[in-house]
Amino acid sequence: MLAEVLAPLLLVLTACGAGAEDQAVHRDAPWVKHERNPVLGGQLGTCFDVAVLKEGQTFRMWFSWRPKNSLALVESEDGVHWHGPDQPPGEEPVRPLICLPGDRPGLLKRGDTYHLWYATGEIRYATSRDGRTWRAMSDQPVLKPEMPWEKRHVMCPHVIWDAQAKQFRMWYSGGEGYEPDAIGYATSPDGIHWTKHPQNPIFRPDRKQDWERDRVTACQVVIQGGWHYMFYIGFYDVNSAQIGLARSKDGIGGWQRHPGNPILRAQQGRWDGDACYKPFAILDGDRWMLWYNGRRGDLEQIGLATRQGTDLGSGFEP
Repeated sequence: MLAEVLAPLLLVLTACGAGAEDQAVHRDAPWVKHERNPVLGGQLGTCFDVAVLKEGQTFRMWFSWRPKNSLALVESEDGVHWHGPDQPPGEEPVRPLICLPGDRPGLLKRGDTYHLWYATGEIRYATSRDGRTWRAMSDQPVLKPEMPWEKRHVMCPHVIWDAQAKQFRMWYSGGEGYEPDAIGYATSPDGIHWTKHPQNPIFRPDRKQDWERDRVTACQVVIQGGWHYMFYIGFYDVNSAQIGLARSKDGIGGWQRHPGNPILRAQQGRWDGDACYKPFAILDGDRWMLWYNGRRGDLEQIGLATRQGTDLGSGFEP
């Protein structure tokens, strides 16, 4: 997700404009970028692709740490100020705990066990009791590129547990290694043995929408009010990305895009001026908190945007 040379895009200029407020355009309640952005990066260098859980009053973030070629873990009391798990809050530089070699984590907690799927060009699976020390559940990748649309890479897993169906459900990206092309879907009874959907990819770019005409990738799916809501990345070209929202009844077909897409936009001249991507959102009380990758030039860092209200369905066409 790094680029050495980037040209300003007419899309970004039109969407944001010189002197625009640092917030997303949305048809109802806006997604507002935090005034302290980026909330993670700085001295750590390139940080990207987060997964976040809130446990009690503590936010825990697993992220890809490029200088160490590993996943790392940090914690926060407010989702803004981050510190290492064994380091008290303060103004000292964050000392993340390195977890595993790899990147693009997909994580959930079921009972007292953390489940982690992560990418190495293929997707691997590990579990942990504390979120720090991990045990590989298979010597082999649990998901490999096998279909023509997947090309040479599968990555960006997002997994939820379906208690009624007694299975894990995964949305993942496949395609090129620099940025994948589309989103597929698979299910598993044990997190190791996966069955890919016969209609993959289940989510492709809408070529009529300039902002996502090139490719769509790296989604997170949240179930609310009988809908599967997908936060996803749309690419204008391989270097220029913004964040969209879509919904489906079953999480597989019949996707409706939000009329206000993209819900989170790159803003020229800022730390996230070349791309906003890889969203991860959680509902915290009466607001949504969404962490995302922001990139300007060759530096990628983590930002936060919030939205007041709990209903993700507002703004969609009936």
